[in-house]
Formats: sequence, C-alpha cells, structure tokens
Amino acid sequence: MNAPAADRPRPGPAAGATPPASPSGARPPLRSRTVYAAAHVVADPLADTHPDGPAALDWDATLAFRHHLWSHGLGVAEAMDTAQRGMGLDWTGAAELIRRSGAEARAAGGLLACGAGTDQLPPQGATLADIRAAYEEQLTLVEDAGARPVLMASRQLAAAATGPDDYLELYGGLLRQTTRPVILHWLGPMFDPALHGYWGSADPDAATNTFLDLIAAHPGKVDGVKVSLLDAGREVRLRRRLPGAVRCYTGDDFHYPELIAGDDHGFSHALLGVFDPLAPLAADAVRRLDDAQGPEGTAAFRAALDPTVALARHLFQAPTRYYKTGVVLLAWLAGHQSHFTMVGGLQSARSLPHLRRAHELADALGLFPDPELAAARMRGLLAVHGVEDPAGEIVRPV
Repeated sequence: MNAPAADRPRPGPAAGATPPASPSGARPPLRSRTVYAAAHVVADPLADTHPDGPAALDWDATLAFRHHLWSHGLGVAEAMDTAQRGMGLDWTGAAELIRRSGAEARAAGGLLACGAGTDQLPPQGATLADIRAAYEEQLTLVEDAGARPVLMASRQLAAAATGPDDYLELYGGLLRQTTRPVILHWLGPMFDPALHGYWGSADPDAATNTFLDLIAAHPGKVDGVKVSLLDAGREVRLRRRLPGAVRCYTGDDFHYPELIAGDDHGFSHALLGVFDPLAPLAADAVRRLDDAQGPEGTAAFRAALDPTVALARHLFQAPTRYYKTGVVLLAWLAGHQSHFTMVGGLQSARSLPHLRRAHELADALGLFPDPELAAARMRGLLAVHGVEDPAGEIVRPV
C-alpha cells in the first residue's frame, strides 16, 4: 500500500521527465488573471491492470508535472476532467491524488483547486440523498487537503433530477455548509454526453437562469464559475450577469485568448485543460498582461496566445472528450514522462494521423524543450504502427 503523502519523500522526476523547478527557480504567481491548468495524470505503464480495473498511477511523474505547472506561476486544477475523472480515474485514485497534491501544494506554495463530484456512486439508481452525501464526502476531503473545491457536474444528478428545483436544493445545501467559496463547474455535453440537460433544462438559456439564481441565492459562497460550453458568446453574456465578486473561469478551449483578454465590460480568468501542454506559453502570455496595461498589454497577450489556438482546436476536436489523449502525447513528447500509456488504455482513443498532427502543431509553436527527443519519440510511435519515416519528413515538416 502506498505511504500517505505526508510520510513519503518528495517525488523525483521519472526517467526522461523534466524535474520540478526549485522554489528559487519558480516564476512568481500571475497577477492580472487567476489561471489554473487542469492537469493530466501519468499512468503506471507496468501495472497489471485493464480498462475496467482500478487506476494505477506513476505518482512521482504525476506529482512532478504539478511542480512543472506551479514553477511557471500557474495554479493546478486537480482531479478534474483532464485527469480522466470518470474516464479511467476512479474515485479511490482521485481521492489519493487530491491528498497527495494537497501536500505538494503546501510544500511548494502552489495554488490548488480540486474537483468534488459523485463518482463513488454507481452510474444509475442513485437518489438525491445519495448524491448529496457523495458530494459531501468529496467536499470534506478537498477541504481537508487545503484546496479550493470545484463542484463538478454530476452524471448521477443529471440522471436523477426532475427539474431545476432539484439542482437548486441540492447545490444550495452544499453551498451552505462549505468552509470556503467554491468554483461551480458547468461542463457541457460535448465533454460528457451524460450531462445533457444539466441545471434542469436542455434549453441553455433556461439552464443559465437557474445557474445564476443559485449564485444569487448564496452570496459569498461562490468564488467563481467554470464554464465549458465552447460557446464564447454565451460565456460573455453569462460573465456580464455574474455578481461583481464572482469570477468567470473560462473552460473554453476554442476561444480562450479572446475571453481572457476580455472587453470593455470585463474578462474571464481561466481553468483550462489545454493549459496543461501550453503551460509555458500561457504563463508568458498572461505576464504580458501583468506588465502592460490597456491596448498594449492586450495586443502583446494576443500575439503570444493566438497562435496556440490551432493546436487547441485540433486536440479538442470532436469527440471532444478524448482530448486527454493528445494532452498526454504532448507531455510524453516534451519529456515530462517516459511513456505514452494512459489510464484505461485511452492512448488508443485518437487516430495516428491525429497524433501526428498534434506533434506537428506543437513543434511549430516551440513547445518541446528538446525537439529532437520529441521527433525521435514520434518516429518510434509511428514505427510501432508500421509507418516508417527514416528521413523525418513526416514528423518534422518544413
């Protein structure tokens, strides 16, 4: 059995991984925006498991990657969709991940938010009382870890709720008992089809009204909302209707530069899966907003971040829920882990042409600390699938 996080030594990097920066080498936190990168997990490639079995993680490599994100001044959003929550990472694994990341965040002084959901329940048949109890169990663990809770959308609640009132009552009960303001997470069905009709209606306008009613009824209990609907216009309209103290954290992996840059009426903060592979570029872009006010800072920010959108749109193309495969591929190519194996065998969820194109786009952005290592690893992956590329034209286009 693994030792508790507080009792084990600080993790070192996995073979081939980039070691975490020391505190003296870490960049200071970002100032103009609060930015979380939703972090992936690193599977244990030697675990004797199967897609339906419990998740087996390489803890050292997984936690080293969190230090990589903190070293750039980003916050870490833990045990979220990007960590394959509900797609390979079970609640037992997620709970241990939250405990360990909480200990590492305290040691590093890193910003940490963690997902609290209901995935310890069976997919069907849960009552509203069961769902509330499951949320309460996970909220307690997140708060004990010292992290800001993210109230994740619940598949079980989507199945059990009969209308908006069930959402308002259940979430209201949770908000009344939290010890710190939470982030409410609205994850659209493009990320998880089981969440269709969340907030009690398939009409997004009606769902938005219920969402806002919940926030208005519990002042001081909501730090912010994470909106993952891939609809920039809807996010802007929602953002403008939020109470002044409530942040909007964009979860839009298609339109994040314009949403973070904002307009004359405000801007979005960020909690994004695409900032897992884009961490150095994302942090650099936001620092340009930190360093220059007004149009000059916005132009510098957009110049740095706009070129990354093509890669993001590629990674998150439909079926969007499989974007994690490209994220883990890029972590392997960048040297943050020694293998391309995923929890639940999800490395097979994207086609070889899709993965090859992800490498090309990331390479063009200069994302890889060692481009030759990335090219060699991509060439090896192609070879395993019977594609020979001895001259390198496929993986290193001109």
